[in-house]
Amino acid sequence: MSLIRPSQGGDENPSNNHKLMYASKSSYESESYDPKYFIESSMGEIALPTSSGISGDLYHPSENLLAACPSNSESEYLENLSLDGVDYDEDKMRLKLRELERALLSDNEDGEGEDGMLCGSELLMEVEGEWADQNCLTNLSDSPKESSSSESYVSSISSSISSSKEISQLASRGPKQLLIDCAAALSEGNDVIATAMIEEIRRIVSIQGDPHQRIAAYMVEGLAARMAASGKYIYKTLKCKEPPSFDRLAAMQILFEICPCFKFGFMAANGAIIEAFKDEKRVHIIDFDINQGNQYITLIQTIASILHKGNKPKPVLRLTGVDDPESVQQPVGGLKNIGQRLEKLAEALGVPFEFCAVSSRTSLVTPSMLRLKQGEALIVNFAFQLHHMPDESVSTTNERDQLLRMVKGLNPKLVTVVEQDVNTNTTPFFSRFIEAYDYYSAVFDSLDATLPRESQDRMNVERQCLARDIVNIVACEGEERIERYEVAGKWRARMAMAGFTSKPMSRQVNDNIREVIREQYCNRYKVKEEMGALHFGWEDKSLIVASAWR
Repeated sequence: MSLIRPSQGGDENPSNNHKLMYASKSSYESESYDPKYFIESSMGEIALPTSSGISGDLYHPSENLLAACPSNSESEYLENLSLDGVDYDEDKMRLKLRELERALLSDNEDGEGEDGMLCGSELLMEVEGEWADQNCLTNLSDSPKESSSSESYVSSISSSISSSKEISQLASRGPKQLLIDCAAALSEGNDVIATAMIEEIRRIVSIQGDPHQRIAAYMVEGLAARMAASGKYIYKTLKCKEPPSFDRLAAMQILFEICPCFKFGFMAANGAIIEAFKDEKRVHIIDFDINQGNQYITLIQTIASILHKGNKPKPVLRLTGVDDPESVQQPVGGLKNIGQRLEKLAEALGVPFEFCAVSSRTSLVTPSMLRLKQGEALIVNFAFQLHHMPDESVSTTNERDQLLRMVKGLNPKLVTVVEQDVNTNTTPFFSRFIEAYDYYSAVFDSLDATLPRESQDRMNVERQCLARDIVNIVACEGEERIERYEVAGKWRARMAMAGFTSKPMSRQVNDNIREVIREQYCNRYKVKEEMGALHFGWEDKSLIVASAWR
């Protein structure tokens, strides 16, 4: 399905601005909020901790589920190092590893946060002003246990709801404050307080409410899943089994339209790729997560338009698409159907085109599988893919940097990277929760300017595309946490360590996207150029960053 560009922008009548070619039945037709929309019906039951007041209807894996989801990823990581014959202190080792990571992949220069994101004591000021009472939170630590950041905070929470009468007054705090209070309680293992807050949040939120209620409805289920140690099962259910794969793919398509920052990222990558075509007779693009191939529908159409205007020789385009054989695309035809659709389009537009499928997990791809040929200009595209690769904080294998080094060894003419601009990778749970709320609040706010709150398309997108990521970020640790985004500064450091140099986005690419925003979208969408990369955001919050490398 190709990207459907809206005819006009603005937010005076959002329901008329975007005509979306998608409609699907949903499991939530009423306005009432029911947490059971997260769970597939076939799962067995799970018993929550005795202190939990969460409804037993929410979680249904087996009783052994609590032990199945690891709660301390660092310990398992250190155990797997297998340093035979060497004695070491585990806590010291963990701290040394974190110090090394911060030194190599620091987001900030001269003590300031990347792209307006604050660190250390500056982040503390932001947290105090935005989230909590001034007297509750005195320090935000980078330590894995976060004890200094939340002990005093949780202590104040405990004292403030020490009686049943005071627990009944939780509603006065509002969903946002309750979420942060609940996250602080969970970070200290206080299930009694967290349970009371989860129950209250569920009572006052709605997936059809305002943006603050909607994001709270999904984030509270992430907190509940974390407490029940079932986050990985909910994530897999949302990602692979429910809803049906076709609905999920259609919802992803709509996401690119109603939250166009994602679409702008693809446009920036395509613009850099088109410019790399100059003076080339044969071009080979490798995409390590081709998804539905929609990015290349637009690319092929653009190539055809340029060729017809200038009456220039037509370069031969070869596209290699990599996809996990167990991915969500398989039930709807997988790589075969994606390739056939692109081949038919290219043939109709007169663009010489060849599609090659590599059905493999990205971490298992080798250069020989990519069938490189002499005389071809090689371009590698990473669009919303690299953050799924485990890095050094998860495993000593460090698949993320390993893949980048392998690609550098292919000697590509261009590498494009498009990623979410937020750190959900190495930050400890409490601060990660705050960053995730801040990020997804901007996403949910932007959706409010695009589609009405009762829109079935909007609810499908929020549930099928955003909720699963939120649950994974909030509820899971270690290898089970798949959505590991990083900010632009960390990607710059990784690319530099792999041997790449930045290739700034051209003025033409920048201007073209600005024109699209001006003509077709709400003026609250922003684009900013910084250190050669383009940042796309909602108001003052950067959401997506696109960069090019060589």
